[in-house]
Amino acid sequence: MRHPVILAALCGAMALSGCMGRDDAEVSRALKSVNAIDESNLSDIMLTVGDPREAVAYFQRSSAENPDRIDLKRGLAKSLVRANRPAEAVTAWSEVIKMPGTNYDDNVALAEAQIRANEWPAAEATLNTIPPTHETFERYKLEAMVADSKKDWKKADSFYETAAGLTTRPSGVFNNWGYSKLTRGDAKGAEKLFAQALTYDPGSFTTKNNLVLARAAQRKYDLPVVDMTQTERAQLLYTAALSAIKQGDVTIGKGLLQDAIDTHPQYFEEAARALAALDAKPQKKA
Repeated sequence: MRHPVILAALCGAMALSGCMGRDDAEVSRALKSVNAIDESNLSDIMLTVGDPREAVAYFQRSSAENPDRIDLKRGLAKSLVRANRPAEAVTAWSEVIKMPGTNYDDNVALAEAQIRANEWPAAEATLNTIPPTHETFERYKLEAMVADSKKDWKKADSFYETAAGLTTRPSGVFNNWGYSKLTRGDAKGAEKLFAQALTYDPGSFTTKNNLVLARAAQRKYDLPVVDMTQTERAQLLYTAALSAIKQGDVTIGKGLLQDAIDTHPQYFEEAARALAALDAKPQKKA
């Protein structure tokens, strides 16, 4: 159903043309204006709550019918990203940045699609086309990821810090930064960043799990004091257990596995299987 405002505008345009005797061309322009408003609303829906595959089909059809409409081409590129088709999104964004009306945010979006498509050198080249004066959260988040991929830790840290300062929701930045620190072997630094991420998004299980990994890398196997459900507690104990076993602390790991089994409100198959495997494995004599 069309929005009431759009219907009212349509009726008004038709009534006005009838009263004043306007020609067909003017009526056509009025209808085209109303349709553009309607299309804009539909595009917004497709990019937010619509099924990604339906959104791709809609924007493919619409952009083919209106090849000069950059908004529709952007919609296609964004919907391809949502549909997890990054290679095609790279092609779509590459076309967008060649069109009249493009801006540096489009270049940033192209770089993101290139990263998703694992085209790291291309993403770096795209980011290098953007002037330093274009300071946005998305730009510096990607700059940090590219620096990470090159193991340029100094630049990565600088870009992560800048990105965190450009958003009111820096949880994801701190989580990514913490994971970067963890891969470098800086477990203590990673722990601090994961804890900081949780202050902004205390419900993120991924960050909680990463925090347990960072602590376990320091042989700190007790769970951190964070909000968690009973199921989450069992899963985090399981993560700590596997980390302990991997580091050779088998006895501690077995105890954590048993705690995970006892804590889980249902049958914890993975933990039970891991514990049974450890119990069945012959122990080395001292």
